Amino acid sequence: MTSTRRTSSTPDPELGRKLSRRGMLGVAAGAGAAALLGLAAPTAAAQSKGHGKGHGRPVLPPGRLGIQLYSLRDKVSTLGFAPVFAELERYGYDEIEYAGYTQGSAGAITLAQLRRLARDHGLRAIGSHVGYYNDGDPGAYTFAQNLTKVLDDAEALGLKHIGTASGPWRYGSTVDGWKRCAEEFNEFGAAARARGMKFYQHNHAEEFSFATDRPNVRLYDVLLAETDPDLVYLEMDIYWAYAGQFRFSKRADGTPAPFDPLRYVLKQPDRYPLFHVKDGERDETVRDGYRMVDVGDGDIDYQRFISAVTRTRGGRLDHHWQTEHDVPADSFSFARRSSAYLHSLREKDC
Repeated sequence: MTSTRRTSSTPDPELGRKLSRRGMLGVAAGAGAAALLGLAAPTAAAQSKGHGKGHGRPVLPPGRLGIQLYSLRDKVSTLGFAPVFAELERYGYDEIEYAGYTQGSAGAITLAQLRRLARDHGLRAIGSHVGYYNDGDPGAYTFAQNLTKVLDDAEALGLKHIGTASGPWRYGSTVDGWKRCAEEFNEFGAAARARGMKFYQHNHAEEFSFATDRPNVRLYDVLLAETDPDLVYLEMDIYWAYAGQFRFSKRADGTPAPFDPLRYVLKQPDRYPLFHVKDGERDETVRDGYRMVDVGDGDIDYQRFISAVTRTRGGRLDHHWQTEHDVPADSFSFARRSSAYLHSLREKDC
């Protein structure tokens, strides 16, 4: 039985070996950025808002700013995709990530029309969220129930990535349960790869919690260790990762289990082609430690985070940054202000 005195987030020897072996491939790519940013220091809230503005090289790589359309679901449902895409073009967006292909859109639209509409507004469809499973409905539009149809539709839209925002909870929150999900993710990834796409999983905070049967093992580490890095990729939702850091930096018995979301990325940068950029104001009185706000209005240091990732080998070409807000007060305002803020960020040492 593993001692509870261990402080590593992956005390399981087998998982540790797998993570170490896979992580070595990313160490060289991430080491320069890690040293430059002094990553021994905790990564939490930014010390001041508006940081990173200046006259150096833009932090955001050209052509890599997208938006998760879930943030604009109210506008899509009332106005339709065309007016929404026109606004995104005006705001300087390059890419879109789907959350369904109708979202209650005003007026019927085919996949071919949707693909053409995005292209006409200079927007690349970079990915899409689809459900993982629905065991009560064999006809459900999910990876587990209708993998071929999901991939057919993604291919018709010209997507390079196809993923799920569902966590690997299908078989519970035990290590073996997550290993079973990892096997299925590998199958989805192999099928997507055969079509020229990458399968990915998008996290929430709970992925960083601990296994119920082995409370020294962080579930996210099981996912990383048990999925094939050539078949299964990750879309880090940065806000939820920091919420996870706030909630799960101690085990149930109170022993420390600190982790840094950025370190996960810098250790294996090639596994993280996509990111959700959402912001939060630090508030330790709420469950998640943050209150969600428009990008640039919160305390997550995006100058530091994006700079570190883009300084890895090939980092300015290999990653895509999707703004998101789950419940924006004004979705067009959110999209406009978030784009303006991210485009304003500059490297500190340029």
